[in-house]
Amino acid sequence: MEICKRVEQVDFEKGNGLVPAIVQDYETNEVLMLAYMSKESLTKTLEEDTTWFYSRSRDELWNKGAMSGHFQFVKEIKIDCDNDTILIIVKQNGVACHTGNKSCFYRDL
Repeated sequence: MEICKRVEQVDFEKGNGLVPAIVQDYETNEVLMLAYMSKESLTKTLEEDTTWFYSRSRDELWNKGAMSGHFQFVKEIKIDCDNDTILIIVKQNGVACHTGNKSCFYRDL
């Protein structure tokens, strides 16, 4: 399916132009992180097969791994039943968390 049709499946309106994107390791199924995507970042992700997100604090797109070298190579992308959350299954190069941990979910509550 072409990229435009894939992006059009996502309901970006519910989240004021952004949707949550859960990132999961394809080998271990471990949840690595949660970030947000815009139409533009999803399009770039589909075009380049590495993850692109939208930074709410910096108000800009960012390619995961561009600064650290810890790229996420996309294996599969799924959408939830309401079309407003994305699951991205990746091959993680290095760690996912900016703290140096493999996953952003390393602390108990």
